[in-house]
Amino acid sequence: MNLSYVLQAAAAGTSMTSTLIMMALIFVIFYFFLIRPQNKKQKETERMIAALKKGDKVVTIGGIHGTISSTKEQTVIVKVDDGAKIEFNRSAIATVIADKPAKADKKAKKDKDAAEEAVAEAPVSEENK
Repeated sequence: MNLSYVLQAAAAGTSMTSTLIMMALIFVIFYFFLIRPQNKKQKETERMIAALKKGDKVVTIGGIHGTISSTKEQTVIVKVDDGAKIEFNRSAIATVIADKPAKADKKAKKDKDAAEEAVAEAPVSEENK
């Protein structure tokens, strides 16, 4: 009789251990797939809001596009049209729009240089002399 109680207690102990291991594994999975990415995104947003400066093109959480005309400690003034300026809390800025024409200009210049090299390397025929 005593042996069956010992075996049942041992089985319950391993069951409890495996349950704890499974719960710890679930917590680790939640941390890496939910909590950690959310914290990274929040820190990135805080850095973006802290780095706002005059002249940045922004989009608010309400979808208003404009250019920052001045900044204050807690707010920014966004110029949305020639004479229209609106004051927003810094937390209302959703994104800062990066200027991409500079990349397009670099790519166009690179393509132009490649074309010029191809022309320069082409053999000159006797007819073109």
